Amino acid sequence: MKTLTAAQMREADRRCIEEIGIPGAVLMNNAGAAVFREVHAGPVGVVCGKGNNGGDGYVIARLALLAGFDTRVVLVADPAQVTGDAAVFLRAYLNLGGRLIVASGASEAAAAVRALADCAVLVDALLGTGVKGEVQGAIRVAIDAWPDVRTIAVDVPSGLNADSGEIGGACVRADITVTFQFAKRGFENPSAGPYLGHLIVADIGIPELCADEEAWNAHRRSSPA
Repeated sequence: MKTLTAAQMREADRRCIEEIGIPGAVLMNNAGAAVFREVHAGPVGVVCGKGNNGGDGYVIARLALLAGFDTRVVLVADPAQVTGDAAVFLRAYLNLGGRLIVASGASEAAAAVRALADCAVLVDALLGTGVKGEVQGAIRVAIDAWPDVRTIAVDVPSGLNADSGEIGGACVRADITVTFQFAKRGFENPSAGPYLGHLIVADIGIPELCADEEAWNAHRRSSPA
């Protein structure tokens, strides 16, 4: 199984978006749709952070809402911090009448996440592959408050270092992790296994050559200037 570091994955994304020309919003929608295929019942709880991992979460929430599932999104951040493609999909979810619980502070985050204990499935869309060091603040409290509910992690369980497979003080224990296009290097660490659960590597439309230096360089040489 091919694995990439977080930096290699970011570069593959960049090449796909900036040089191949596939919009980031398309990749985000494909990513959310891949995770949603593992959602089979409601109520559905989606716990989001401010970044692109949260953006994938809003796609999942939108699809759950359209499928007729009772859906709740907990945003562990100030909504003003949600920008770019993530903001596009947050607006789409809200414009369809989706419920958003804003829990930017530690006490609010703990209460909001614990309140999802009645859900059939929880989606962890808090943190992505950029996590380094200890998880802190409201995100840490949200992870610590995670109820014993079937959980699907978006790309990587929140709190897991994608390069080393080590835990940053706290980590969501997923039943399923749907990672995008390529497995992450840290997944090879045996200690990551209990947090990953069942690993699914989902194709979201990033061409293989974007993550292959030799193939990418050959492509660049053969492409018109």
